[in-house]
Amino acid sequence: MQALSEDVADLERLTRVLVAVAWDSAHAAPRGVTFPQVRLLVVLDSLGRVPCSRLAEAMGVNASSVTRLADKLEAHGYVVRGEDEHRRTVVTVEVTDTGREVVAGVVDRRHRGLAELLAEVPVTRRSAVSAAMRDLLSAAEAAPGVPTAGPGRL
Repeated sequence: MQALSEDVADLERLTRVLVAVAWDSAHAAPRGVTFPQVRLLVVLDSLGRVPCSRLAEAMGVNASSVTRLADKLEAHGYVVRGEDEHRRTVVTVEVTDTGREVVAGVVDRRHRGLAELLAEVPVTRRSAVSAAMRDLLSAAEAAPGVPTAGPGRL
C-alpha cells in the first residue's frame, strides 16, 4: 500500500467525519426506516416524480433494489407509485408529504451537525475554510477521475 501524503490523509479523515454526519442524520428517520430507505427518499425528493429506472440510475443500484425499497416505503406511506402519463407501462414513484417530512427531519439533523462542526472552527478561520471547500468542489468538477455526483445523494 502506498503511503498517503499528509493532505490526502487529512482529506480521508474529513471524509470519515462527513460520512458520519450523513449516517447520523439518517437516525432522524422514524424507527424501522433503514439507511438505504432514507437514501432513496432523499434522492427521490431531489428528483421529484420519476420512473423507477431513473431513480435506480440516480442511486447507482439496480431496478430490483429500488422496487424492494419502494415496496416497504409505500407500505408506510412515504412514497406512492404511479404510471407515466405518456407510457402507461412505465412505473413512476414519488415522495408523499409524509415522506417529505422524513427527508426534512434527516436534512435538518444533517445541517445541525454540519453547523456544529463549523462552530468549532475559529471565527477568524471560517472564511478560509469556506474558500477551501469551494476550491475542493471546483477541483472535483475538473478532476476526471473524481465522481462529483456519486450514486445519489446521501
